[in-house]
Amino acid sequence: MRSITKKTRNKPITIGEIEVMPGEQQSIDLPLAAMVTHNDVKMPLHVIHGKAPGPCLFVSAAIHGDEINGVEIIRRLVNQKQMKNLKGTLIAIPIVNVHGFISNSRYLPDGRDLNRSFPGSEKGSLAGRIAHTFFCNIVKKCTHGIDLHTGARHRDNLPQIRANMTDPEVERLALSFGVPVIIDSKIRDGSLRAAGGDEDIPILLYEAGESLRFNEIAIRAGVRGVLNVIRELGMLSKQKAIAKEKSPIISRSTSWIRAPISGILRLLVPLGAKTSKDSVLGIISDPLGQSEVKVLAQEEGIVIGRTNLPLTHEGDALFHIAYYKNQAGEVLEQVENFQEYLDPESENQNFNENFDEPIQ
Repeated sequence: MRSITKKTRNKPITIGEIEVMPGEQQSIDLPLAAMVTHNDVKMPLHVIHGKAPGPCLFVSAAIHGDEINGVEIIRRLVNQKQMKNLKGTLIAIPIVNVHGFISNSRYLPDGRDLNRSFPGSEKGSLAGRIAHTFFCNIVKKCTHGIDLHTGARHRDNLPQIRANMTDPEVERLALSFGVPVIIDSKIRDGSLRAAGGDEDIPILLYEAGESLRFNEIAIRAGVRGVLNVIRELGMLSKQKAIAKEKSPIISRSTSWIRAPISGILRLLVPLGAKTSKDSVLGIISDPLGQSEVKVLAQEEGIVIGRTNLPLTHEGDALFHIAYYKNQAGEVLEQVENFQEYLDPESENQNFNENFDEPIQ
């Protein structure tokens, strides 16, 4: 007589004071410090708790309150029809820094950077208390994480993954995300990535676009990338691809090209452009153009970030370059194909915005 084995069922998960049962989806509000008017402030999040066990992944956005691309990425992500088939658990937090989000500010009212305040303290500063609430109630319950960011004000970032590529699990997820630019990025003290690493929770950082702006390519790339990671973790079935994409070439070094003088900047190269030694990236002049100074690249690379502000002072960061040894041309080709594929104005008919069905 054959033995009958029962299918393993997921266990309930508790966030704050709310218990979510296997197969359920719930929206939860985590209480935070009130505003000075005594109005309540709560951190909104959505839990998709699969019937079957599996990894627990958090996806967070707006740790810097003015970085809003991730908010839209998460909105599209949790509305995917295929989430009903999820194994394990997805915890999506569209707005971590609620105080900064309300005031269109990168920082908290105490002037601190939330992403330099982890793991936080329940008796510390406002930033420390919010970091502690987020880290203890959400992050420590997860096995993996993805943190969504954009460039700062007046700065635009090419879609890119920043990750500690010395960690094999982080490397696996970074390569699966599916953007052509991956930066082997050092971990900064007090960051969410650093605190997660101390708890053996691998975390990717996705950078794309500019603060306080929606960028459709950056948003599409983010949704697609998070879903790729979810599939890589076995939380959803993998899609069948027509052709295997080329593996990204990892950059081990980046630097900012800074303004040699103050003046008015004319940008000459877009995001994703290839640079070579002494190639001209922009020109800084006085208002009448009677004196001009060229902004020059230092060596071969790809422009992964740049300022959008023409008015510049000596020493301002203007162009962020990722360096590649004799491989920038290959990276450029991947970047151009990637942008064309995701561009809503292109004639590419292979892109499936909803991601619910395999790409044919």
